[in-house]
Amino acid sequence: MPSHYVDIHPHVISDDERAYPPAPLFGKRSDWSQERPSTVESLIAAMDEAGVAKAAVVHSSTTYGFDNSYVVDACTRYPERLLAVGSVDVLQLDAPDVIRDWVAKGLGGLRLFTGGSTKEFDASELDDPKSFPAWDVCGELGLSMCIQTGPVGLPQVTALARRFPDVAIILDHLGRPDVTDGPPYAAAQSLFDLAPIENIYLKLTPRIMGDSKKGAATPETLFPRLVEAFGARRMAWGSNFPTSPGTLSEILATAKSRLATLSSDDLEWIFHGTAQHLYPSLAE
Repeated sequence: MPSHYVDIHPHVISDDERAYPPAPLFGKRSDWSQERPSTVESLIAAMDEAGVAKAAVVHSSTTYGFDNSYVVDACTRYPERLLAVGSVDVLQLDAPDVIRDWVAKGLGGLRLFTGGSTKEFDASELDDPKSFPAWDVCGELGLSMCIQTGPVGLPQVTALARRFPDVAIILDHLGRPDVTDGPPYAAAQSLFDLAPIENIYLKLTPRIMGDSKKGAATPETLFPRLVEAFGARRMAWGSNFPTSPGTLSEILATAKSRLATLSSDDLEWIFHGTAQHLYPSLAE
C-alpha cells in the first residue's frame, strides 16, 4: 500500500449561508451540496479517519458560482493539510487580474466547469480565444487547470493542451469515457488519443471506479490499460467527497480495491506522487 494518501477532489460547503451565500453557476444548485454538505471541519475529520494526509479541495461551482471565498478561507485555515482549487470566469476581460487576486488570497489551482450535475456539457467556452489570457496567467504562475467535461469536449482539451504546453491540464473523472464495452476499450478511444499529450493528466474518481465494473469492463483490464497508455505519473486519485455517496474511508477503500492489480510504484504515484507534482505545496 502507498506510504500516504493525497486527495485531489474533495469539496467543502459552509454551514453559514449568511457569510457564504449560495449563488450556483447556471442558476441551479446541485442536490448533493444540499443533501450531503461538508464543512472544512467535517472534511478534516473525514481525512483523519480515512488516513488521508492532504487534499486539493475543489470549489463547488454548483453552490457558489465564481465566488471562491469559502474554499479559499477554509483551506487557509489548514495550510499544512489543504490547498484551494477555484473557478474564475475565464471569458471575462479582467480574468487574468481576477486570477492573480485569488492567488494572492491563497488559491493554488483552477478549474473550468462546463457542465455536469446541473446542466449538459458545453465545450464551446473551452477554447474560446477570449480565455487565452487566463491560460497565459496559469502558465506564468504555474497553476494546474482541472477541466470538467465529457467526451464532447476532448477536441477542445486537445487544442488547449497543445496551445499551452506549460499548463498541466487535469481531466476530472477522466472526461467521463464509456468503458462498458470492455477491453480493448474502443469506445473510449477519444480518451486514449490524448495519451501522447504529456501535459494532460487523469483524475481517478468514484465515477470511473464504478464504471470499471459495468458491462464488460473490469478493474483488472481497465486500469492497467490506462497506466500503459498514460503512465501512473499522469494519474491521480480524487475522492469526490461528499458528492459521491459514502464516507471518505469507504471511497478510499473502493479505490484501493479497484487498483489492487497495479504495481506498488504505480500506486505511489496515483495516491500521492502525481498530486504533489500537480500541486507542489502539498509536498511540503
